[in-house]
Amino acid sequence: MEIFSAPKIDSHVHVFDPANFPYDPDAFYVPTGGETGTPAHFIRLMDLYNIRHALLVEPNSGYNFDNRCMLAAIAESPARFKGIAVVPADISYEALVDLKRQGIIGIAFNVALYDCGYYADSAPLLEKLEDLDLFAQIQVMNDQLVELKPLLSSFKGKILIDHCGRPDPAGGVRQEGVRELLELAQTGRAYVKISGQYKITRTAYPYPDMTAFIEALLKEFTLDRCVWASDWPFLRAPERLDLGPLLSLVERYLPEPEDRHKIFWATPSRLFGFPV
Repeated sequence: MEIFSAPKIDSHVHVFDPANFPYDPDAFYVPTGGETGTPAHFIRLMDLYNIRHALLVEPNSGYNFDNRCMLAAIAESPARFKGIAVVPADISYEALVDLKRQGIIGIAFNVALYDCGYYADSAPLLEKLEDLDLFAQIQVMNDQLVELKPLLSSFKGKILIDHCGRPDPAGGVRQEGVRELLELAQTGRAYVKISGQYKITRTAYPYPDMTAFIEALLKEFTLDRCVWASDWPFLRAPERLDLGPLLSLVERYLPEPEDRHKIFWATPSRLFGFPV
């Protein structure tokens, strides 16, 4: 099928290798069984589905602030991988420069996990990201983006929103968090990942209650500022997931191959600096 053979960039992947990088004993959640996905395992999937590059996202699960597993994967395959790191709010400018040198292109703000108050003192960190041209990758849910607005209003850097903004499916596209996300599209410096439907939906695959949200994002952000991501290896998924069905979902939203090429390849390669 064309959807499988077309060249792709996966914009949200986690890697776990507890044999070589033991988990932090204080981690709030430790991956188990099929949730453990090593870089070598994912590279085999990349070759199978013609995923030529991937943006690795340091998980709060398992590793907390320990980015070594992800950094080792990037160092091993720098042409294939770049990364989003998890760091403390008081990280030094020099440490961020060093992370950027190692292939890190942004810093994760997991508001959906820690809540907005956890990031209340993040303005100095955002200033550093803006100066270094690093993304602020933000995962929110429901209406948290509204509460974050004062913090983000002074940030003039690049914003990357995880998992469609994780709206409440019952709230529709007029809920406050979705309206705030669509307003971010007008800034021209915000981007969104079409991913994580399984985290949000209240329906079974193919997640029909997500269609209106994704159509709104594609319209307002346009294909020049939307990227696709799998969220492999699907931490805490309510049911078994595989890459093939998730890729097939994109055909439902974007039936034209040239549109899929943008979200799979052209936009993420330009945005994240992967070689064409």
